[in-house]
Amino acid sequence: MIEASARALLNAVVGVAAELRLPDVLRRTVEAARELTDADHGVLAEVLPGDRLGKLVEAGAPRGYRCPAELPTGPGTLTVPIRLPDNDFGRLSVTGEAFTERDREWLEALAAAAGIAIQNADRYERTLRRERWREASHEVTVALLNGEDTTTTLHTVADRARVVANASGGAVALPSETDPDALVFEVIASPYPEYFRLIGATVPLRGTASGEAYTTGKPVVVSQYGGHAAVQQANSGLDIPPTIEDLDSAIAVPLIAGTEKLGVLLVVKFRDQEPFTDAEVELVRDFAAHAALAIAFAHAEDDRRRLVVFEERDRIARDLHDLVIQRLFAIGLGLEGLGKLTTQPEVAEQVTGFVRDLDRTIRDVRNSIFSLQEPAEAHGGVRSDLLRMAQDSTGMLGFEPRVSFDGPLDAVVTGPVRGDLLATVREALSNVARHAGASSASIEVDVDRDGRRLSLTVTDDGVGVTEGSARADGLGVLRQRAERWHGTLTVEARPEGGTKLAWTAVLGK
Repeated sequence: MIEASARALLNAVVGVAAELRLPDVLRRTVEAARELTDADHGVLAEVLPGDRLGKLVEAGAPRGYRCPAELPTGPGTLTVPIRLPDNDFGRLSVTGEAFTERDREWLEALAAAAGIAIQNADRYERTLRRERWREASHEVTVALLNGEDTTTTLHTVADRARVVANASGGAVALPSETDPDALVFEVIASPYPEYFRLIGATVPLRGTASGEAYTTGKPVVVSQYGGHAAVQQANSGLDIPPTIEDLDSAIAVPLIAGTEKLGVLLVVKFRDQEPFTDAEVELVRDFAAHAALAIAFAHAEDDRRRLVVFEERDRIARDLHDLVIQRLFAIGLGLEGLGKLTTQPEVAEQVTGFVRDLDRTIRDVRNSIFSLQEPAEAHGGVRSDLLRMAQDSTGMLGFEPRVSFDGPLDAVVTGPVRGDLLATVREALSNVARHAGASSASIEVDVDRDGRRLSLTVTDDGVGVTEGSARADGLGVLRQRAERWHGTLTVEARPEGGTKLAWTAVLGK
């Protein structure tokens, strides 16, 4: 009899030790405790800080039984602790008619074996988590080797972080091009499409988790993230998802390559999910360090691709300037002379129209020449910023918008008005990407001859939005920017299809 009982204890210990996952270890421990002591009911409760009891695992609960908030006590109850090297993990309790001293000894032996199995399960889970993060880092590297551009790489980083961290959303925020004290969420990865409306959201460096992570270079962990985000974005003009306040546990980790701060990686969970642990914070930080190197490599690869085409662009620009423009100019002069020779008014008017068309063509060719030569000139004026913004929006739009200029932009569009112009163009292109379904778009920026009035026109050929549309995200902010410079904003449907956004500012006020 004693030998059979000892074999039962040995089988119970071996069964508990054989499990690799923590939930299975706890379940097997409760079942074995009940069987060894011939108890009616078994319970295992985790001990939380402050000696509070956490989740309960049960075995043998009768039909209709409701789990109590605390462990049972009193006669017919036997409870032993489950200890780990640094702390008490939980309490193992069985309930029956009567228990002997042998039952207590066996329950203590089972609890000791469970403690060792819990440690092993924890190591196993940590190994699995590290392996998942390692695989995610590998996927980012593979994406780079496959030639993904920077925008696609950022989305890969955010999405893999979200999936591996079992989070509700992942995002990457980069420094704002127009505001040195702000970050812009360039990429958002989430299974909930309504959160894509937050792409382009701006957050200050001060007073936000992402800003603090970027400024200090250290991970920042917060709770109730959604409530803070909802308050911060309340007046942004963005269409805030109604579930944003349900976002809770969040980790903001800086993306740092060497000494360069590239941005911030954010992962966040809904309120009913398990909050992030310290171990998960470390894993996200390690992944972010690898991702930052990947992003820096993507930037370098983008620069390399640009360098490859610089020489060819320069050759094309020289040919356009030295041959095409000169020929067009000569044709225009010839037409003007021909118009003066004719005695028929209708012919003269038609020739004058051709001359005007040639003048516009020459202006477009000059803009094309500037566009071809601009990438070799780093950090130029507002023209350079607009061309770079158009190029960078290709991934978001699926095409590169056409850009044209007229007037002394670089001379008079400087300082705060330059920042508002660039921010307006960014928001306009973001609306085209989100709502227009367009296949082409154009950006026209003009300053009159007196340098007093700045005009921006953004058109697309999609379904578009108007000022009265419920989807016209951010138009209130654009109007405020125009009014700041005594200008106007209009958004209207184009007769040929699509939308036309016109934004103006008075310079020198």
